[in-house]
Amino acid sequence: MVVLIHHQNKVVAVKNGEESLPISAHKNIAKQLLKLAKEFPQEWIYWCEETQKSNLNTADFPKIFHHQKMIQSFGSTSFLGDFIGYVEDSPFVKIKRKAHYPTWQLSALVGGLHAELLNSVAKTMPLDQDFDYFLNSLGKLVMPLGVFCYSNPSLLVKNPNDTPKRASYYEIFRFVKQHYKMRWVFLLLLNSIYFRKKFPILPFIFGLFYKRRSLSPELLDSIPLVSSNKIEIPFDVDVVIPTIGRSNYLKDVIDDLAKQSLLPKKVIIVEQNPDKGSKSDLIDFLNKQWPFQIQHIFIHQTGACNARNVALKEVTADWVFLADDDIRMGRTFLKLVSKQLDAIQAEAVTVSCLQEHEDETNSHPIQWKSFGSGCSIVSTKTLKDICFDMGFEHGFGEDADFGMQLRNRGVDIVYLPNPRL
Repeated sequence: MVVLIHHQNKVVAVKNGEESLPISAHKNIAKQLLKLAKEFPQEWIYWCEETQKSNLNTADFPKIFHHQKMIQSFGSTSFLGDFIGYVEDSPFVKIKRKAHYPTWQLSALVGGLHAELLNSVAKTMPLDQDFDYFLNSLGKLVMPLGVFCYSNPSLLVKNPNDTPKRASYYEIFRFVKQHYKMRWVFLLLLNSIYFRKKFPILPFIFGLFYKRRSLSPELLDSIPLVSSNKIEIPFDVDVVIPTIGRSNYLKDVIDDLAKQSLLPKKVIIVEQNPDKGSKSDLIDFLNKQWPFQIQHIFIHQTGACNARNVALKEVTADWVFLADDDIRMGRTFLKLVSKQLDAIQAEAVTVSCLQEHEDETNSHPIQWKSFGSGCSIVSTKTLKDICFDMGFEHGFGEDADFGMQLRNRGVDIVYLPNPRL
């Protein structure tokens, strides 16, 4: 385990276990980090502020850093502050500090990554003098390429008593110009003037002269995404399907589930019809012999939020597949998803669900900024006291809100481009 200790943007010590390693003459922390990655290509490399060196939770590091395609860090504040909220509206901006939370905003206070990841981007990643700026730039560039980035308070034994470091106006405008489209530089200026009553004209002008940064998508393809944390729990799943007036489509979904090489434990169907005197037209179809239990709930209250909440109360399996009533799936779908869950050790995944004429743009699993309430599989234990907010009923946004409830509990949502629905 290689640990780089720094203070006031300078390296003060490098440890390989109990052994002290020589410090390079240059003061750039990012360069020193890259040098260590080349010297120890099979090691995890960690960094911490000098004030936190006795606060590191090194005993749990092997469990926390469980696959090579991840970066984890922790700080009590964000280097870019809340100004980045004027530019980006993803859930990765406002960090839940008490939770294991997905975000590209990395902290110099404490963190770690595998040497192979650093070596993969060494030739194209600019090594900024400011270590906080370098880490945030690295996180912003590699997260869309399939690197899992987190803020994790478990890296430290106790809460840090650190002095927050914040980016200057010059650094903020520079960051926006280097990582977003040009229009956001102008919008940041307008928002600063309108909402903050600040007029950062010089930072805005200087920011315009920087070039946008990017990394080639294939740079990280060679890094394995296989977790060292293995939990031998059989994959059993209940399927939740709300439906209203689409019996022909639903029958196709049930038929597809019956053909699965790995069968679900139970299928919970919540059928809605607002007519108080109506009866279900699914009775004869569902009364056939099926290779799983079917629990059919017929209600007169319409709305997907309520229907899914009713069904979630009936889930007894370790996993729940939140499905729409008009999807189609191949016979190996559930088996392939179970393998992905095991490899990544994810607790919630949203699966690619495209129409026939649409093309998948992702080639690898990524941390997802949304949530699909009709194409996701979630660990049941994470759903305690979580439900679809009835305030969104008959509208839009309930799935995004449900995803945020999960993230705020420390559950990351991973998007799987394969297998597809």
